[in-house]
Amino acid sequence: MTLRELVDSGLFQVVNRGEELDRTVDRVFCCDLLSVAMCNAPAGCAWVTVMGNINTLAVVALTDAACVILAGGVQLDPPAAQRAVQQGITVLATDQPVFEAALAVHQRLHG
Repeated sequence: MTLRELVDSGLFQVVNRGEELDRTVDRVFCCDLLSVAMCNAPAGCAWVTVMGNINTLAVVALTDAACVILAGGVQLDPPAAQRAVQQGITVLATDQPVFEAALAVHQRLHG
């Protein structure tokens, strides 16, 4: 699935529409510990987390995640929102818990 398809799916609120919408999203990754995500988030993943700060966006850039999905009603703090725009990072959000958000992406990927 492309990032554009995920963004346009209606599954999540679009916080910031990034610049690389034609890239492939090939898996979902869940983690709330930034150091673990930094070492284990695969490139091209949709990363689901409850961390909405500027460090989260740094991990997205470092790991080359396709996007970040903020779960549990979490919102980006203002500096992070500004950084997402500056760096063209796709940020989605949902009130769903992490598991349910990740399952929605997984089901979209695997029918």
